[in-house]
Amino acid sequence: MYKGKKILCVIPCRGGSKGLPGKNIKNLLGKPLIAYTIRHAALSKYIDRTIVSTDSKKIAAVAKKWGAEVPFLRPKRLAQDNSTTIDALLHAMDWMERKEKFFFDILVLLHVTTPLRKPEDIDKSIELLFREEAENVFSVTEAHKNPYFNMVKLTGSGNAKLVKKGSYASRQAAPLVFDMNCSVYVWKKHVLKNKKSLFNAKTRIYRMPKERSVDIDDLLDFKIAGFLLKNG
Repeated sequence: MYKGKKILCVIPCRGGSKGLPGKNIKNLLGKPLIAYTIRHAALSKYIDRTIVSTDSKKIAAVAKKWGAEVPFLRPKRLAQDNSTTIDALLHAMDWMERKEKFFFDILVLLHVTTPLRKPEDIDKSIELLFREEAENVFSVTEAHKNPYFNMVKLTGSGNAKLVKKGSYASRQAAPLVFDMNCSVYVWKKHVLKNKKSLFNAKTRIYRMPKERSVDIDDLLDFKIAGFLLKNG
């Protein structure tokens, strides 16, 4: 709870993974990947309840073993390749209020694929939501490549051509841009229910360093995350 507002954390974790099959419970330095995110939520000062939304009985069993609640199995229609995370969140929110009678004010989304975040990243995102009187907050890291500087495209004839988004003599002079690092998302409940959007009238970003922003999509990402975790 923060400033009298109850907070629900949802960890979406469907069974189908194309880039790295089984990655959500794949062993990473002795623990299944999902365990890191469950631990982060447990160490948050403000989260009241943490649930995992999954369509997989195997993932559900692992999540429960590592301390998360799994009050339902997500319907298959919400666990397809074209299913949206927001639809899964809306289903989880509705379930918790109708079935569990758990009424809350703030929704936190944590993806399993970003095991290098810290609990403080979650708490600072929540604090930012209130401090800025924002509708929602999501985490970012400084972009690896700046689209305003030294970006190249191919013409119809196959020639390389500079993508012109401004006249900047150096990367430092170009506008600062960010990558969404898929780590922490926070919404006011009514905003998510009514607008069903990540970009709203008052959306704020929480900046995270690159070393905590690895988002695991394939085996290389998995190995990088393991290296960084092992080396502190």
